[in-house]
Amino acid sequence: MVHNIKIRESFAEAVMRGDKTFEVRKNDRGYQKGDYVNFIVLYDSDGCEYVDHPLSKKHYEITYVLSGWGIEEGYCVFGIRQAT
Repeated sequence: MVHNIKIRESFAEAVMRGDKTFEVRKNDRGYQKGDYVNFIVLYDSDGCEYVDHPLSKKHYEITYVLSGWGIEEGYCVFGIRQAT
């Protein structure tokens, strides 16, 4: 499954650099290992305007999903890596 999710520009920069290899999200989409993520980058100032950002042209694979274990109910943390 492919998930198209929004991300703020400052977080997008960290993903592009490889510093941010995870996402914390409300698990309203049933994220699972092996799913893919496409990011839609938004300006930080208002979070409503789209940015033409290189991250929007890349695809990421979900490598691990963690829920429970101190993660608020209904949320998850998942690892990502750039898909080849």
